[in-house]
Amino acid sequence: MPTITLPDGSTRQFDKPVTVFEVAQSIGAGLAKAALAGKVNDKLVDTFYTIDNDVNLSIITSRDEEGLEIIRHSCAHLLAQAVKRLYPEAQVTIGPVIEDGFYYDFAYAPGFSEQDFAKIEAEMQKIIKEDFSVSREELSRDAAVKFFRDMGEEYKAKIIEDIPQGEVLSLYKQGEFTDLCRGPHIPHTGMIKAFKLTKVSGAYWRGDANNAMLQRIYGTAWANKKDLDAYIHRIEEAGKRDHRKIAKAQDLFHFQEEAPGMVFWHPNGWVMYRALENFIREKLDAANYQEIKTPQIIDKSLWEKSGHWDNFRDEMFITESESRTYMIKPMNCPAHIQIFNQGLKSYRDLPIRFAEFGCCHRNEISGALHGLMRVRGLTQDDAHIFCTEEQIADEAESFIKLLQEVYTEFGFTADNLHIHLSTRPEQRVGSDALWDKAEGRLTEVLNETGLSWQENPGDGAFYGPKIDFYLKDCLGRSWQCGTLQLDFALPGRLGAHYIAEDNSKQVPVMLHRAILGSLERFLGMLIEHYGGIFPAWLAPKQVAILNISDAQAEYAKNIAKSLENEGFRVHSDLRNEKIGFKIREHTLARVPYLLVIGDREVAENTVAVRSRDGQDLGAMPIADFASRLQADVQKRGRSVE
Repeated sequence: MPTITLPDGSTRQFDKPVTVFEVAQSIGAGLAKAALAGKVNDKLVDTFYTIDNDVNLSIITSRDEEGLEIIRHSCAHLLAQAVKRLYPEAQVTIGPVIEDGFYYDFAYAPGFSEQDFAKIEAEMQKIIKEDFSVSREELSRDAAVKFFRDMGEEYKAKIIEDIPQGEVLSLYKQGEFTDLCRGPHIPHTGMIKAFKLTKVSGAYWRGDANNAMLQRIYGTAWANKKDLDAYIHRIEEAGKRDHRKIAKAQDLFHFQEEAPGMVFWHPNGWVMYRALENFIREKLDAANYQEIKTPQIIDKSLWEKSGHWDNFRDEMFITESESRTYMIKPMNCPAHIQIFNQGLKSYRDLPIRFAEFGCCHRNEISGALHGLMRVRGLTQDDAHIFCTEEQIADEAESFIKLLQEVYTEFGFTADNLHIHLSTRPEQRVGSDALWDKAEGRLTEVLNETGLSWQENPGDGAFYGPKIDFYLKDCLGRSWQCGTLQLDFALPGRLGAHYIAEDNSKQVPVMLHRAILGSLERFLGMLIEHYGGIFPAWLAPKQVAILNISDAQAEYAKNIAKSLENEGFRVHSDLRNEKIGFKIREHTLARVPYLLVIGDREVAENTVAVRSRDGQDLGAMPIADFASRLQADVQKRGRSVE
């Protein structure tokens, strides 16, 4: 006699065991038709899952986030089934859900190309129309290995062989296709309504460059065609805004094979970089941070003491010299503690806030590199706050206010900001009691701010939990930027202490914090967010001065010098070209303001002002224009054109 408690608090009682689907039927035919899965006591299950005791139950449909993930996971199976029909010699490996879609890896020597997508998609549509029921079967590990090996699926058999002995595995079957999977899956293939294959790439088996290269086919799936079309539109817009394309068009930076993942900044791009750095520096100065600079290369012994050698070594670059092993620093925190340790500190000195635009290097795998968004050489707007336990809340709340202030100046509102509390990972330092305390303190801080947030279990740093701040850009894409990490471990491991009011030695708490995260990544995000149409404060050139003929050249030079003396970035175009050509060229270069100078402007001691969107702002004295430009620069990033 199971009693089912639904999300609204109502209950339904049954006189025998009942499936999730049957519960949905009892509520309504429409819900039963839409049901993709169930959530029984917070565990996702198939609609054919049988309930034989009292439980809490939610019916999952395509309106739920979990429902969309189930659709995408099922679409990965759909893709694999279609590929096996069309290319029987291809072997299947894994097919997980990723953000906005899925992929499946195949071992197929001839390889796939995007020209194959139409054929594969047509076969997938055929399987949808065949509307196969999806069923689940459990096998022992050894039986599952034999099942796939008998089918000739060696990769799938190897995956299962690595699973602990005695574990029961689940297989999902639809039509003639069976795959290893935890589930759950949609009840039948006809429930997939909208999908598209997007790209193909190579991927090493198990991510190891020493293993065979597989073929990875990516796709996206949505609840309906309207959502799919909206996603495709966003992707097309993102392609137009790709920061690498804009960088080439506006001569900002480049990458090359001799320094993979390292940025070659061109003059235009470096102007933007410095503008961003100086903006943050002004904010840090106003918030009483002390800027410092620490070495790039530090002996291995310090990284062993800090715990980074055991927890982060695979991402560190190593160099040898004079029988010593050095690490190129991947982060700044151990070095900041060394500065704190110089000289005796009192509780009266705390909090101490050390800031550094720290250049760090991380050995990211080559396949993960992506323009400015994922690099090997990065600069963090890093800072560490050394404080007492009693000061944690005030320092954390002050930081969050500063972060919100900065994001607002870039034009990001509260709707753009999403916050995650990342808790203890499996690989960590410190006792569970210490982690309980640290996680509890950050939870209290978030609740005090009144901001909405969600927990991200297991994604904390190895030394402490963290609050991660994600920004959504104008295309709805989310970027992890700021972070606040509470650390009770590293200061003690590296010998940091202060003298408390009772003359005892105490270990300070350390808050690791950043607002932008990586300057490279944040600048890449801004380039795409603005689509290359930068606000005046960030634009490489803020003003272009264009003369109509050589007769105005000297006047134009004087105007340029006057604006440069006020700190504006000016480009003088005195070429012997038609004025229409010059206006078009600098409009396409997205220069915020164009000053056109002819004989009338010289005679009246004015400039004719045009905006990059083609608006004629009329003639005005240079002082009036300078005031207008200064006001525009002060707006920072509050508007997106």
